Amino acid sequence: MYRPMRTTLTIDEDVGRALKDLSRHAGKSFKTVVNEVLRQGLTSGAKPEARREPFKVESARRGFVPGIDPFKLNQLVDELEVEQFLTQTPPAPPR
Repeated sequence: MYRPMRTTLTIDEDVGRALKDLSRHAGKSFKTVVNEVLRQGLTSGAKPEARREPFKVESARRGFVPGIDPFKLNQLVDELEVEQFLTQTPPAPPR
């Protein structure tokens, strides 16, 4: 003999609102809508998803712009930092 299961649980506010709206629009009781949504959610995961081919990214050779030596990039960064430091205004002396 089937006996309904009695549970006490808390539903998040946004989920509760969505269920109430759904029951109002469908003209069904809240309990019926909750059971239908739970059944649908429980059975939707039973089917395995179709296997898709893995996404492949093909790279292309890229080089530096002519005149840029990749082995001197750190030197370039140092020069830019020095230039930025020299253009900053010095702080006012303490009084």
